[in-house]
Amino acid sequence: MKDKKFIWMVIGAGPAGIAAVGKLLDSGVSEKNIAWMDPYFQVGDLGAKWKNVSSNTKVDLFIRFLLDCKSFTYQERPKPFPIDHLDPDATCQLKYVAEPLQWITGRLQKRVTTYKDSAATLNLMGGNWEVKTDKHLYTAKNVILATGCVDKTLSHPELETIPLETALNYEKLKETVTAKDTVAVFGSSHSSMLILADLVKLKVKKIINFYKSTHFYAVDLGEWILFDNTGLKGAAAAWAKKNIDGTLPKNLKRILTTDLSFEENLSLCNKAIYSIGFQNRKLPILEQSEKMTYNNKTGIIAPGLFGFGIAFPEAKYDPLMNLEHRVGLWKFMEYLNTIIPIWLRYTN
Repeated sequence: MKDKKFIWMVIGAGPAGIAAVGKLLDSGVSEKNIAWMDPYFQVGDLGAKWKNVSSNTKVDLFIRFLLDCKSFTYQERPKPFPIDHLDPDATCQLKYVAEPLQWITGRLQKRVTTYKDSAATLNLMGGNWEVKTDKHLYTAKNVILATGCVDKTLSHPELETIPLETALNYEKLKETVTAKDTVAVFGSSHSSMLILADLVKLKVKKIINFYKSTHFYAVDLGEWILFDNTGLKGAAAAWAKKNIDGTLPKNLKRILTTDLSFEENLSLCNKAIYSIGFQNRKLPILEQSEKMTYNNKTGIIAPGLFGFGIAFPEAKYDPLMNLEHRVGLWKFMEYLNTIIPIWLRYTN
C-alpha cells in the first residue's frame, strides 16, 4: 500500500520528535505536508520507561522547553500541570515533564498526519525517501530520524540481569531484590548513583560497584556549566559526595574493572545491573548504505535525511575546549533552533 507523498516525515515521538514537529510548524511548514510516525505516541522511552527517574535537569529548563515552541501552545493548557508548581531551580522526576509532553503530543496529532507504525527501511528514489514498514510504503522529500536510544548491556550469563528500567524504578526494584542478594552494579554515571542509593536504602546483603573511571561533578559557572553533559548533578551528585567521596555504606564495595580482583568479586554476585550508557536504537536500514553516519554539528546524514535527539546529539566544545555531546530537552531545543533553518535551506 502506497500512501500520499509528504514534504517532511518525522520518525519518533519522544521529546526530540515532538520538538521537531513543533519547530517545523513554527517555521511555516504546512500541516498537510508533515507526517509523523511512531508505534505508540506516548512520549517515547521517557514516557514509557523513565518516568520515575530523578532528572539531572532543572525544572526551569523543562519549562523553557515547553514554552519555546509556539506550536506546543503550552500557554493554552486548560489548567496548570504539577511541573508548573515545582521549584524552578530544583530537579524533579521525569514524570513531571512527561505529562505536559503527552498533552502536547495530542495537540500536534490533530494538526499533522500521524501513523502508528515503525519504519523498517529507507530508500532514496528520484529525490524522495521511501519509508517502508511491514505493511506500508510512505514517501517524503525529507525525513527526520528522532528514534532514540536503548541501554547498553554486558554478558554475564551466570548472573540474573535486572533491567535498567526496573533498576531505576524504586518500587519495581524493591520487588526484584532481597536482603540475601549480592548485586553487581556496572557504571559510575548519574543513573548508577541513583541505583546504588536505592540498593543501599533497600539493605541488600552486598552491592559491588564495578566501574571503569572516576566520576565528575557538573559545576555551574554562571554563564555555562563545566561537565554539563557528563558530570553528576542533583540527587545523584548529592548522594555521591556523601557516600562515594565520603564514607562508603557498609554494604557497598567499589572495584575497578581492571582490578586483579574483578573476577573474584564478580563471582560473589548473583544479580547484575548494567548502567553503562546508551546506544542507538536499531535504525531503519538505508538501502544504499551499510552504515549510517551524521554530521554532529548539523544533524545532516544525507540529502533530505536528518538525525536529531539523543541518538544524534550535537557535539560542542565548552569554553575550556572539552568536547561534549549535548543531551537534554532544552539542549535539543537550542540545537533545533540553529539547525532547522539550515535544514530548510539545505532541502531547497
